[in-house]
Amino acid sequence: MSHTIYRSESGNQTVNPADKSDKSDKSDTAALDTLALVALARDAGMLVILDGQIGRERYESVTGSISTLARFAQALQLSALKAA
Repeated sequence: MSHTIYRSESGNQTVNPADKSDKSDKSDTAALDTLALVALARDAGMLVILDGQIGRERYESVTGSISTLARFAQALQLSALKAA
């Protein structure tokens, strides 16, 4: 199991760092828009905490119950279907 820290900049996209080696094969649509991702988490009822900010880089944590995680996963699936 991998634990990856995601950093977000306002308006930028975050990609799993392990995917950097295959960057030429990855499309921009595979990258997650962090602002939309955080909004989905909040809408699902998850708590989003700004742990710190250095310049424009934001370090955020997301926490919630299993039921909010399930709502987030469902919202993420629906947003992926709408984007397709």
